[in-house]
Amino acid sequence: MVDNRKEGLGFEWMVGVSNAPLGSDVTGSDDFDVWKRRMEKDKDWMFGFLSYDLKNQTERLRSSNPSVFDWPDLHFFLPEILIRLESEERLRIESATIAPEKIWASILGTSLLDVFKASPVIQCRTTKEEYLDNVRRIQDHILQGDIYEMNYCVEFYAENVELSPSALFTRLNSISKAPFGGFLKYGTSYLACGSPERFLKKEENRIISQPIKGTAPRGNTPEEDERLRELLFNSNKDRSENVMIVDLVRNDLSRVCRGVEVEELFGIYDFEQVWQMISTIKGTLRPGCHGVDAIKAAWPMGSMTGAPKIRAMELIDEFENFKRGMYSGSIGYVSPTGDFDFNVVIRSILFDSEQKYLSFPVGGAIVFDSDPEKEWEECLLKASSMRLALS
Repeated sequence: MVDNRKEGLGFEWMVGVSNAPLGSDVTGSDDFDVWKRRMEKDKDWMFGFLSYDLKNQTERLRSSNPSVFDWPDLHFFLPEILIRLESEERLRIESATIAPEKIWASILGTSLLDVFKASPVIQCRTTKEEYLDNVRRIQDHILQGDIYEMNYCVEFYAENVELSPSALFTRLNSISKAPFGGFLKYGTSYLACGSPERFLKKEENRIISQPIKGTAPRGNTPEEDERLRELLFNSNKDRSENVMIVDLVRNDLSRVCRGVEVEELFGIYDFEQVWQMISTIKGTLRPGCHGVDAIKAAWPMGSMTGAPKIRAMELIDEFENFKRGMYSGSIGYVSPTGDFDFNVVIRSILFDSEQKYLSFPVGGAIVFDSDPEKEWEECLLKASSMRLALS
């Protein structure tokens, strides 16, 4: 996971590799509890992911929409090979089974293939007219007092796709230069992630969350770029969206943390294609609370659901026409001391090499004063880095 923003763990990136059978999934009636017990037992590096649909274990919810992908709700593994870029001059390779020199020689001897055998034909599962109508219907729910805000997403997809997933990630990463990007392979399923957003990070007993709400395009000139940054910073709509999610995160973390506070509100950060409004919330784990308890208390992340969270997730399942799965889930790692860093899976491309199916959902927060046309345009803006990587 790339991390070149503030609050880094000290690594520009890390790689964990394991050839262990996929049957080693964490499973049980409460995957969080099984994962916590395994973490306490192993006290080692762990890499893995949490699916959005893990929500069905934290609340009385369901996922009724179809999906081509078969991601488990939660999966973690102990890496047989661990690679860390500790500085510009220092790369650490660790393995108990293979000599680091052999691993390094293999890396140097690997060349990335061309991304595509043929360019994919991208379609949207929701028409613009359907999208605009759904936004208005969601706003009706807001008027009725059901919710204050809802994250509504649509799926772009392509079929009969043949590509090199690793080369695709390299291309996406070169385009988006995302601080929380990552590459994941699970069986025949792949994730090329260009995420700008952190979900949760743990350093000793300190928990940090940095939700994103508020997006604006970059300008073609320095003057236009600055004007768009100022427009985002002063946007009442975007501030309203952001503060609602900040309050939601504060409430989630207050269940397991003390001293929860907002360190930064409405911070504006620059990325290759967009400006983003990011806030930072911190808290200290209460005695007796585990890091996994913080993840469970905040799952799924409020920036990808809405408020109130449970009702928003019920409506997400009603209005969306695809199963999110890994999209708006999280990938990350845990250190031997129990510290961790996890992202939000957005601005990402999902691919199944057996089904030859490619997907990249995008979305945004719908509030009372949302303009349906502008929300559609924001979806297209957020899809731009994936479209560019696939072009």
